[in-house]
Amino acid sequence: MKTVAILATLDTKADEAGFMRSEIESLGGQALLIDLSLVGESKLSADITKQEVISAGGGNLAELLVKPNREQSNPFIVAGATKIVKELQESGKINAVVSLGGTQGTSTCAPILQALPYGFPKIMLSTAASGDTSPFVGIKDITMMFAVSDILGLNVFSRKILANAAAAAWGMAQSEQCITKSEAKGVIGMSNLGVLTQGAMRAIKLFEEAGYEVITFHAIGAGGDAMEQMMKEGIINAVFDYGLGEIADGIWGVLRAGGPERLTVAGKLGLPQVVVPGGSEHLGILVNEPNKIPAGYENHQITWHSPYVFVPRLNAEEQGQVAKVIGEKLSHSTKDTLFLMPLKGVSSYSAEGGELYNTELDDVYWESLQKELPNTIEVESMDVTAQDQALVERAVNYLIEKLEN
Repeated sequence: MKTVAILATLDTKADEAGFMRSEIESLGGQALLIDLSLVGESKLSADITKQEVISAGGGNLAELLVKPNREQSNPFIVAGATKIVKELQESGKINAVVSLGGTQGTSTCAPILQALPYGFPKIMLSTAASGDTSPFVGIKDITMMFAVSDILGLNVFSRKILANAAAAAWGMAQSEQCITKSEAKGVIGMSNLGVLTQGAMRAIKLFEEAGYEVITFHAIGAGGDAMEQMMKEGIINAVFDYGLGEIADGIWGVLRAGGPERLTVAGKLGLPQVVVPGGSEHLGILVNEPNKIPAGYENHQITWHSPYVFVPRLNAEEQGQVAKVIGEKLSHSTKDTLFLMPLKGVSSYSAEGGELYNTELDDVYWESLQKELPNTIEVESMDVTAQDQALVERAVNYLIEKLEN
């Protein structure tokens, strides 16, 4: 029998949580109710009470109730629920988790679900799921479901939505597929952008022919950060960091910006890595008005990825800033790192025939990179484009050699 944990504030969501429990039980499963509330009593008994949750987080319910407020209590609730849910998951006592709530409940449950490992089923039924969900999902495989109506009472509409969420969690729990140790020779993490996809496909083919698996990450912020997290979790054995647009966008805080650890983790862990500055010669900027150039970029060489994604080629000074950050981040790498520079364009945009083709800026970028890259890593240049077969083969062969010798 599969068990689904239900996270809810039972002082306000008892009817809804109870209904979800009955739906899971009707499907042949078992539900485990975890109470995330602070004040108020519930007519529904929790399997794990709010006292147990707060105590597990290092708090005392009686003390918190003297002058109750969410700002003070929430850290204890989140910490306690996270500890409890992780212990239940690690011991195999739950097979999925589903949460339900508004903005406050969603914000409370997000870090709890984010703490669970990749592959473990996690569903968040939320009134906030139709807006920007990035703060709630982060870099984890959380399935967010829009509640449409407020989660407040049972009615002809909410029953069906709650039933769908319950059934989705129960259904995911049935799958026996899991992330285990790969049967391949190793697992390669590879970042990619649309302007590098042909090269990425060539790399995947070569790695697979050699007996390796490849996990590819769309390098537009969360993708690269997720790749770094999988390195920490031991899922990835080597890295082909092919797309560095997250580094460029991170400097200006625009669309593809990566997190602070981007391009540092493989070096710190000592994983073999090949780094290509793919897509780092331009930015991706989301605009409100289609095809309208943002102020300050009138003198840049430009193109459009879509009517709402503006793509300016960085000028010489801006490319120098990117080179400096890349050098700083790679200072953590002391061995088994190859920086591979394609001299004829680091993306399809800047290759000959592309809208951002500019050999003068290419030369300046390479000069800046040579000044900034640490002398602890290997640095090579090739007189080809980023997607050229020869460059891809060099990257693949380097990593395979490091893994097999």
